[in-house]
Amino acid sequence: MNLIIHDLDDRQWQKIAGQYEGWQIVRGDENTRPCTGCFNCWNKTPGQCVIKDGFDNMGYLLHHAEEIVIISRYTYGGFSGSVKSVIDRCLGYVLPHFELVNGETHHQKRYDEDKAITFIFYGHDLTDEQKRCAERYVQAVCTNMRTHVKEVIFRQCEEKIENKTRQGEYESEKTVLINASLRHKDGNTARLAKELTGKLNGEAQIVNLALYRSKPEELMDIIREASTLVMCEPLYVDGLPSLMIKMMERVQKQYEGPAKRVYALANMGLYESRQLINLLTAIRQWSQEMGFEYGGALGVGAGELVGGLMAVEKLTSWPLAEIGQGMKRLAEAVNNKESVEDIYAETTGFPKWLYMAIANSGWKRMAKKNGIEPRELFRRL
Repeated sequence: MNLIIHDLDDRQWQKIAGQYEGWQIVRGDENTRPCTGCFNCWNKTPGQCVIKDGFDNMGYLLHHAEEIVIISRYTYGGFSGSVKSVIDRCLGYVLPHFELVNGETHHQKRYDEDKAITFIFYGHDLTDEQKRCAERYVQAVCTNMRTHVKEVIFRQCEEKIENKTRQGEYESEKTVLINASLRHKDGNTARLAKELTGKLNGEAQIVNLALYRSKPEELMDIIREASTLVMCEPLYVDGLPSLMIKMMERVQKQYEGPAKRVYALANMGLYESRQLINLLTAIRQWSQEMGFEYGGALGVGAGELVGGLMAVEKLTSWPLAEIGQGMKRLAEAVNNKESVEDIYAETTGFPKWLYMAIANSGWKRMAKKNGIEPRELFRRL
């Protein structure tokens, strides 16, 4: 079996369909349900997503595919929201447990194999820099999904998306923090967003993006009212969650009005905050295409540990002090309407090996809580 994942419309697909006759075809679209970050594909139904909508077996398809091709519109350095919604649902292909790969924390293999993936990006007159961003991004995806890049191909398309130049003053002095985590107020993203909000001057509002999936116009009204946006998100398969990408695509098509300032606040379960570079690149590229002012970001590593500690410790305490300093610098930039270099922060003096050991044992405890024997976490389909 060969597998192709794509976001092409019917007209585009018909032009190339003959090349993929007999392949398993998976098409992501606006209605593809996003990964919720529930981790059940790891500790409740290992290897399979609990959302039964036709995309719950993506790990199985990756494992059984002899050849894999992913076709996507180039979107902010990586996949379109439609393709990313499918990629995010592939998480069960790997194990939750961490191990070191070239000195970095990554997930362990579920299968003793090394799949090769061909990536095809299409766009209008993509620059060398855009191509480098895409190549860096898919390399990160493959490293963490324990596959490898076979080839990256760039193809020209007719539709051109112009970068916008905006005129006029900011509409208000309101800051809107958009929480892209589907874990809502209980997630680490929400905890960090709340911490930042407490340091901001003036009116600030946290918006849970998932609550506006069926109310896009209401969300657009909130965005229009803001002078400053803070994009708050967890790392999903080495980039933005698909829900956030789809929102950004929609805003790019529909928003008319003055420029805004854009900041980012990102976190992830992997230990090294530098692995957030592709996610932050996406926010920066979107801001440029929108004609907005990108003001910088705070990227937080070891997010699960940080979120847990924040419930009992202040960000000025060990081992959160570096993150606290980064939060302070980001808040000052927002308050002063200034830009700051992207800040990458991690737990201070908390050993990587200890973080990995705690995380790996935690998956076993969660499995037992769900009635799953620890050995079942390693289930193969």
